[in-house]
Amino acid sequence: MRNYLIKRLLLIPITLLGILTLNFVIIQFAPGGPVEYVLAQYQGINTDATSSISGKASTLDNQNSSKYQGASGVPDELVKALEKQFGFDKPAWVRFGIMVKNYAMFDFGKSFYQNKSVWQLIKEKMPVSISLGLWSTLIIYLIAIPLGIKKAVQDGSKFDLFTSFLVVIGSAMPVFLLAVALIVLFAGGNYLSWFPLHGLTSENWEDLSIIGKVKDYFWHITLPVIVMVIGGFASLTMLTKNSFLDEINKPYVLTAKAKGLSDNKVLYGHVFRNAMLLVISGFPSLLIKMLFTGSLLIEVIFSLNGMGLLGYQSIMTRDYPVVFGTMYIFALLGLVLKLVSDITYCLIDPRINFEAK
Repeated sequence: MRNYLIKRLLLIPITLLGILTLNFVIIQFAPGGPVEYVLAQYQGINTDATSSISGKASTLDNQNSSKYQGASGVPDELVKALEKQFGFDKPAWVRFGIMVKNYAMFDFGKSFYQNKSVWQLIKEKMPVSISLGLWSTLIIYLIAIPLGIKKAVQDGSKFDLFTSFLVVIGSAMPVFLLAVALIVLFAGGNYLSWFPLHGLTSENWEDLSIIGKVKDYFWHITLPVIVMVIGGFASLTMLTKNSFLDEINKPYVLTAKAKGLSDNKVLYGHVFRNAMLLVISGFPSLLIKMLFTGSLLIEVIFSLNGMGLLGYQSIMTRDYPVVFGTMYIFALLGLVLKLVSDITYCLIDPRINFEAK
């Protein structure tokens, strides 16, 4: 196991380098950029994405010789200053080498548009995403695994059919629609005002006692977590059920029962270890989804300023340091969580040996 861990740890920087290289190359061919974005603002073009510049720039000057769309009527000195400010006065390979060197020391640079370092932005937004992701993932597993096991044991029963109906509804309902419905019903819409509409804390957070801060925190996070749990527990529930059903129908289960073992001993002493391997394998991807990608709409709807919203806004404004910095953190967390998942495999089932040929 030690040799396997060493190999995996050595593969992490190589994998990160590959991810950085691929994304850097893609960015070079992507339309628009930070220079175009600033030029659009300079020209007074109201745009939320630099890709819309091309359609409006053609009305300015079709004979424009600049390599930047939307540069018509802009002094060359300003364009060159923007290139220098954003680092585009250097060749791509030089910029990539500088980025790799800095990222190796976890120096992600400074945001193009915000007077803050990328690390500072990540540290400010990370608590929101971690709160949503960890609580949602924990509750999803606490609900989905017992529910999936019971559905497998009572396969075909009324309980199984009824819960399957609820699971289908939960998976089919769009997350944003559920979020809006809960806001209308419970957050000051047309009915009840039980929960706040935005933020993770109240304005008087600093003045509250420790117990008051805990209550205030859970008061704010209740609706977002409910939405994320309902939107994410369906697939894990069915995965757990199918995994246990597959193991329950295997010959070793019949043999264990023939030896006189009770159903609970067979289920939790033999079936559980084998069936949970498939469930555990999905933990890293589920946690990453809950931490970042899955929380984007939730952060927007409930006005929660987290990593998902930060990554989306940086892509729309072509804030490349923030884009690459958040992507680097996402990739690193994903690789570490995958390694943790493999280690958990061995803890649950000692028969698994990753070093065996």
